Amino acid sequence: MRRLGIGTAILVLVLGVSTMSSSVQAQCTASGAPDSCGVPGSVSLTAGRVVRLQMSAGSTSLSAPTTADFDAGFNATTGPTLTVSANAPWTLHLRSTAAFWGATNTSPGAPAWANKPAGDLSWSTSSGGTFSALTTSDASLVAGPATASNATTLYFQTLYNWALDTPGNYSLSIVLTLTAP
Repeated sequence: MRRLGIGTAILVLVLGVSTMSSSVQAQCTASGAPDSCGVPGSVSLTAGRVVRLQMSAGSTSLSAPTTADFDAGFNATTGPTLTVSANAPWTLHLRSTAAFWGATNTSPGAPAWANKPAGDLSWSTSSGGTFSALTTSDASLVAGPATASNATTLYFQTLYNWALDTPGNYSLSIVLTLTAP
């Protein structure tokens, strides 16, 4: 068993008394009937900005091009539904992580186009709306006020060129950034 010196015991006693006296902020006593007494108090809270982005799918398989798509110069694909919840005004941004698509060869003698630009993928928030070419800079996709749930569907158009879009597997990573400035 360990023995404490008298100095240690006095220090513990002094610390205990000083801690007890500082924790009593308000007190109340009552006598008689009814036995009750009230002490005023308060609470405080700092609520920061809170945002949430949910996606119906983490990736989208773009529609494979047909001869009609090559003739038209593009095809369309419905992308994910993006749902925003925020307790303050917010903006959702979209950008590509790279200037060019990743390309993997699938046909001997016809290498995949390694320099297919990110801008060959266009996006819109309306299937019949104006489409914007994807870039590596943030583009404002949609914005709104504080909301419990704001759903937006993302639509894609992929551009095709008979002479340039050779057989291959192509992929492009995008970043969605939700801000509440």
